[in-house]
Amino acid sequence: MNAPLAHQEQPVSHPASRPDTRTLATVAHTAFFLLLGASVVRFLLRHPGEPRTPWIIALSITLALLYVLGPALGAAPTARRLLWLGLVVTTWMVLVVLAPSFAWCAVPLFFTALRTLPPRAAVVLVALLTTFVVIAQLQLAKSFDPNLLLAPPAVAALATAVFVHMERQAQAQRTLIDDLIRTRRELAATERREGTLAERQRLSMEIHDTLAQNLSSQQMLLQAADRTWETDPATARAHVRTATGIAAHGLSEARRLVHDLAPPELADGAGLADALRTLDAGPDIEVRFHLEGTPAPLPDRVQSALLRIAQGALANVREHSGARTAALTLSFLGDQVVLDIADDGHGFTAPRTDAAERGHGLPAMRARVRQLGGTLTIESAPGEGTVLSAAIPLEPAP
Repeated sequence: MNAPLAHQEQPVSHPASRPDTRTLATVAHTAFFLLLGASVVRFLLRHPGEPRTPWIIALSITLALLYVLGPALGAAPTARRLLWLGLVVTTWMVLVVLAPSFAWCAVPLFFTALRTLPPRAAVVLVALLTTFVVIAQLQLAKSFDPNLLLAPPAVAALATAVFVHMERQAQAQRTLIDDLIRTRRELAATERREGTLAERQRLSMEIHDTLAQNLSSQQMLLQAADRTWETDPATARAHVRTATGIAAHGLSEARRLVHDLAPPELADGAGLADALRTLDAGPDIEVRFHLEGTPAPLPDRVQSALLRIAQGALANVREHSGARTAALTLSFLGDQVVLDIADDGHGFTAPRTDAAERGHGLPAMRARVRQLGGTLTIESAPGEGTVLSAAIPLEPAP
């Protein structure tokens, strides 16, 4: 229920945070350290006692430490990230100059460059790395081998093309998903508006055909009674009695309208606990209900308010929290009734003031509780889920 409760737009995640990108990054990181370790072992086996061995080992350790710092800097091309990439590439180039066998560590660096830099700059860096790989392999070869001249550029071009194609497809999918989510929200908002207008029209017709007509009839009868009160008391009293009957009928109509406006889950005498048990938050979230204390009769407006709060909170859990489970707890504490909605989602930084709340979810809940003299509290922190608690005081039983 992260900004959840306020129906806040959820930010689009950075490409580096997607599961497929994280998997590819893990594979690339693993490959880098394997190639780096293999290059160190190969150098030590083939060049024992070389004067440059301490430099090779020191540079290898430096390169490994620099590479480990990369994920902590994120994938966005910030100044620190670009400086880090420059240090990694420079250290690798020095290693390749001292020991050409380190050239194949460039393959994971292709992926790092493509993830960090804009496309054109990334292609330039990949071309530079590929050139160093070709020169290093030709130095290791005892004679000229055309494969060593053509294979590295071909591998680099293929890897770059595949990565760029995957990124474009992923971007197209993200755009499509964003469009679908926006369209779904617009359709839902349109349906809500149409439903609200239809309900307003129905209520206006109901009020016109019942309450308004009854009030008009009462007014006419009472005016007639006033005119004949002195000259014909019997007729005047008859008019008053008729107006009284019409008022009683209008009162029953008003009660019927109020009953029709109540949540359908509370219709036919169903209690609040039974209504809360029927709520859900979608197929991917398990909702559990707990009842604490001795249930007591609740006024209709209290039941309706708590049910609406529970429905709104669960909708926010479904839309924003990323939770797997949610728990509804209805507690009867003698002088008050408390409804707690808790989820195990990613949580959020709860606003300290009402003015800091965005959207309509939380303000609407606070308004419902405030009208009944109660309080609404929210406890949440990033990564620790959210607990929303609505407490409403009860009048003491006579």
